[in-house]
Amino acid sequence: MEAEPVGRAGGAVPDTVPIVFEAIVKQQAIAATYNRGSVTLAPHIVYTKHGEIYLDAMTIDRDGQPPKEPKIGAFKLAGLSGLRITPRRFQPSELFTPGDAKYEGVTLLAVEI
Repeated sequence: MEAEPVGRAGGAVPDTVPIVFEAIVKQQAIAATYNRGSVTLAPHIVYTKHGEIYLDAMTIDRDGQPPKEPKIGAFKLAGLSGLRITPRRFQPSELFTPGDAKYEGVTLLAVEI
């Protein structure tokens, strides 16, 4: 019997993690279903919080509509389904602050600024 891969959070690593890592490294947007709606996100950082893996990303669109204002949102990775990389590239947002205290010691991967 094989052991499940374990992340820093101590739990099993969701199969979506490699997809998000690839999107961050290549600076390509991801598309997914979140709260029963479709979203396109520019992933900026993956980190752990309370034993869960989170993704902070800029929302490019939600159900085909751009957001009212640009912002970096936090998404629980387990809540994103049907995750896939899109051909759309992005530049890191100036709203992203990789030195934020909430990322200290828990960052798994972040975009290079």
